[in-house]
Amino acid sequence: MTNEAGFVFALIAVAGVLMASNRVRYDFVALIVVLALALSGTLTIGESLSGFGNSVVILVACLLVLGEMLDRTGVARAVGDAIMRHGGRGETGLLVLIMISTALLGSVMSSTAVVAIFIPVILRIAQETANDKARFLMPMSYAALISGMLTLIATPPNLVVSDELVAQGYQPFGLFSFFLIGASVLVVAVLFVLFWGRYRLKTKSTPDEQEFAISGTTLAGMWETFGLDRHSATLKVTAKVLSEGVDKLTGSGTAILVRLRPGAKGKYLAAMFREGMELLPGDIVFIRGSQDALAELSTNALFAKTLGFQKSSAVWIDQLGLADVLIHPEANVIGRQMHDAPGFESKGIEIVGLVRNSEPVEHPNTAVLQSGDRLMLAGSWEDLDRAVERHDMLVLLSFPNERTSVPPAAKGFWASIAIMATMVALTVSELVSITTAVLMAAVAAVLLRTLSAEDAYRAVKLPSLVLIAGMLPLADALQATGGSDIIVDQLLYLVGEASPRAVMAAIFVLTALLGLVLSNTASAVLVAPIAISAAEALGISPYPVALCVLIAASASFSTPISTPVVTLVVAPGGYSFADFLKLGVPLTILTGTVAVIIAPMLFPY
Repeated sequence: MTNEAGFVFALIAVAGVLMASNRVRYDFVALIVVLALALSGTLTIGESLSGFGNSVVILVACLLVLGEMLDRTGVARAVGDAIMRHGGRGETGLLVLIMISTALLGSVMSSTAVVAIFIPVILRIAQETANDKARFLMPMSYAALISGMLTLIATPPNLVVSDELVAQGYQPFGLFSFFLIGASVLVVAVLFVLFWGRYRLKTKSTPDEQEFAISGTTLAGMWETFGLDRHSATLKVTAKVLSEGVDKLTGSGTAILVRLRPGAKGKYLAAMFREGMELLPGDIVFIRGSQDALAELSTNALFAKTLGFQKSSAVWIDQLGLADVLIHPEANVIGRQMHDAPGFESKGIEIVGLVRNSEPVEHPNTAVLQSGDRLMLAGSWEDLDRAVERHDMLVLLSFPNERTSVPPAAKGFWASIAIMATMVALTVSELVSITTAVLMAAVAAVLLRTLSAEDAYRAVKLPSLVLIAGMLPLADALQATGGSDIIVDQLLYLVGEASPRAVMAAIFVLTALLGLVLSNTASAVLVAPIAISAAEALGISPYPVALCVLIAASASFSTPISTPVVTLVVAPGGYSFADFLKLGVPLTILTGTVAVIIAPMLFPY
């Protein structure tokens, strides 16, 4: 082994440790890799940055725009509503519909976004049908992962593998080249869940907690879930209080959340309470604080008791609302307060409740946020809609039943379907390349006003693009230094005289294991050239071996931290690490078996 190859192997190990630690962002790890390759002289600066000019990066960016279009126009929600209408009340039928719908929708948009959209749908289904949500959420996330095995555009690793084939002088995969394998894996997964997996899943909560989870879709239920029934009061103001006197009045132990001011014809004008506001006689205020502080405040002559929350809320629900949300595991608000985070445009939003590890936090507006925190947000419905549109920051669990949500670009529903259908038709007919077809679709999405240019740019997640662009040169370095040849030689030595299927199985296992410590995109970047070289050394077609890389990259079933697709369901489903091992490990083995059997049938040796 040369020193250069040893350096690249060490760099891969360091990148794996950093990613597995979850202490360094994946995109920053990718930038560290780029710098290390350039500074060490392993690659030139141009070669180290070559990933940023790769067509895969543009393709992924356009696909993120199309996923945003399907979300904003209500196509994704329509799928969830269809499940509600046609799924009945039986667990078996609902499970089948949920998994198939999730997989099909995820085949044309981001699987992470699909999970974020489907979480509130499934919680509502579980509530209305009296089924256990834990038996739906994990299977749904697994189906979202399997969606990456259905079409070329479903997930970035597919594009990486196909691009590597082109780089090695082979034809790329088509849009549906491996659909049969993905569909077979989906059928196996559905049967696995129905006959074994679902019986291993059960919501881990007390009866009271379960009741709160069910009633949490009403205003009063949400108030209770976040502990505000014990830590809030509704009071009527009896005398004028100037803005400078409000802070002295409430002190450090309480905070005014909402002010209701009498208007014409007995109606009230509702507003989130802000610094500089004053109080007038007749105003009604919702105040949060400790029980002792609230008890003391209620005896103040400036206040009189009024209607409770459940009755008073009816006068402001059409002006202000609440949202029950989950912090996304990749959100940039983690480690800081919400309003200090860059990219959080909804400045009118207030955190009025926070649940961490099933316990309400006393001062949510000053808490440092963590992954998995559950928040109750308050603000105007417009601001709340804008906040929960950011699926990479907040995952909507529910709005209260008192309010029906309308997609922000519902008028573009049929236009978005037409755009996607045209893109697929152009790709399948091979009139244009898949990159051109996807780019045309992204441009059409803006021109036909299914989303604005600002929304399109906001949908393009730079961290995802930097991760792909930064890791691509690492595979080039592995090949340039002879590292790929070393791995191929060792792989063939271990397999010996076994059949090509043994090599495919070994490639699947290697990719799946790397995916436990690296991102699935990074593992595909590293293993794809190794798989092609191994196939060439055996004198067989590289396609079935490359397919094993592609399928294994999406088979991240075994741990809740390997991908946001499964991380998102941990808190809503109340799962433990062991739950994922019990279902994920056997499902990974089944997936690998299906891939090794069917891949040579689609692409003979």
